[in-house]
Amino acid sequence: MSELRKDSLSFIETLGQSVANVSPTLTPALSIAVVAGTAGTGSWFVYLLATIAMLIVGVNVGKLAQKIPSAGSFFLYVSRTMGPSWGMLSGWSMLAAYLATAMALTVATSIFIKTMLTGLGVTVVPPTLLLYACVSGLAWFLSSRDMRISSRIGLSLEGVSMAIILFVCLTILTKYGFKLDMKQVTMEGLSPSAIPQAIVFGIFAFVGFESAATLAKETRNPGETIPRAINWTAIAAGLFFVFTTYVITMGFDDDVTKLAASSSPLADILSNESPLLTAFVYFGAAISSFACALASLNAFGRLLFSLGRYQFVHQSMGMVHAEHKTPHVALAVGAAINFVLCAAFVNAGAETDTFGWYGTLASFGFILVYLLCSICAPVYLARLGEATAKDYAFGALGVVLMAASVVGSIYPVPAYPLNLLPYIFLAYLAAGVAWFFILKARAPQTLLGIEKDMEVAGEA
Repeated sequence: MSELRKDSLSFIETLGQSVANVSPTLTPALSIAVVAGTAGTGSWFVYLLATIAMLIVGVNVGKLAQKIPSAGSFFLYVSRTMGPSWGMLSGWSMLAAYLATAMALTVATSIFIKTMLTGLGVTVVPPTLLLYACVSGLAWFLSSRDMRISSRIGLSLEGVSMAIILFVCLTILTKYGFKLDMKQVTMEGLSPSAIPQAIVFGIFAFVGFESAATLAKETRNPGETIPRAINWTAIAAGLFFVFTTYVITMGFDDDVTKLAASSSPLADILSNESPLLTAFVYFGAAISSFACALASLNAFGRLLFSLGRYQFVHQSMGMVHAEHKTPHVALAVGAAINFVLCAAFVNAGAETDTFGWYGTLASFGFILVYLLCSICAPVYLARLGEATAKDYAFGALGVVLMAASVVGSIYPVPAYPLNLLPYIFLAYLAAGVAWFFILKARAPQTLLGIEKDMEVAGEA
C-alpha cells in the first residue's frame, strides 16, 4: 500500500502549513469586525488572552507530537492516551473543525475578491457560487499534487498579504501620530461579560496553528520541527493580531459600532485613499484566505486519511496517490463537501454572517480537541515516566482555559442564530458517537486493531 512521502518537508515548509492555516491576514481584513461587535474597545485584549491560551495549548500539542508523530495527529494522541472511543470523538470533532474552517475561508475569499474588484471599479462581479466552486476546485488541485508545493505557496502568499496589512497599519499610525489610544488602553465601555463571549471567535483566529502536527510523517525530524512550527506560529500570529486589532480600531476613531458593522474594515479605513490601494490590500487578503482554505483542506484530508486507514470511515479514504504521494481521495471528498455546504447556505444570510457561523462552529471543534490534548499530554508523559510538574501545570491550564471559553460561548446566551450553534455542534458529535457504537457492533476487530496499535510504534 502506498504511503505518504516521508522526510520530505523542511521546517519552513512545515511552518508554512501552520501559518497558512491560521491566515493571519484574515483577522484585520474581516474577523476583527466579528470580535468588535462583542468586545468593542477590548478587542485587542481578547486577542492577547487568546494568544496566551494558544501558547499553552501549543506546548501540550507539541509534547504529544514529539512522542507520537503521525498524520492522524489528534486522533492518535487521544486514542493512545484515553482509548479509541475518545480518539474517535477527537478525530470526528477535528474533521468538522478543519472543514468548517475551509468553508469560512471559502466565503471570506469570495468577500475579498468582490471587495478587490469593487476597488478596481468593476461593477459586475462573479457569481458567488462560481467563486465557491473555483476556490474549492483550485484548493483540491493544489493539495492533491505535492504537499511541498502547496505549503510553499501558502507561506509565500501569507507573507505577501501580511506585509501589505502592516503597511496599512503603519499608515494609520502615522496619521494618528503614534500616540496611545487611551479608550482602548482603558477598554472604555467594555462589559466584563463580553470578554468570554468574544474569546471563542478570538480563538478561531488561531485555529489551524497546530496543523503542522498532521504533517509529522512527511516532516524531517518531526520531534523537533513540529513543536517549533506550532509555537512560532502562535507567537507570531498573536503579536500580529494584537497589533493590527489595536491599530484598526484606532483607524475607526474607536467607533466600534461602525467597525462591527463593516464587511471590509480595511476598505472602509482606506475609503478616502486611492481605490487602487484598497484593491491591492484585498488582493492580499484574498490570497491569504485562499491559502488558509488550502491548508485547512490539507489538514482535513490527512486526518480523514488516518481515519480511513483505521477503518473508522471507508477504507478508500486511506488511499494514497501513486505518483504524488498525497491522500487524493480524502482531499477530493473534502473539497466536494466544502463546495456543497457553502452552496447550500449561500442565501441563508449575508456572507459576513455565514463566515461568522462557520468560524464559530469550527472553534467548537478545535476547542474540544485542544481540551482533550491538554488532558492527554501530562497523562501520556506520566505513562512514559517523563512527566514533570511543569507538564501537569500546562495541562491543567489548557483544560481550564478551553472549558472557560466553552462556558463563555453559551452563557450569557448569545443572540440568534449564534445561540443555536453549540447545539448544532453537539448534534454532530452525537452522530459521531452513534457511528462509533454501530462500528463497534458491526466490526469490533477495528477497535481491537487500534487497541493493539496503541501498544506498538506503528504509525497511521
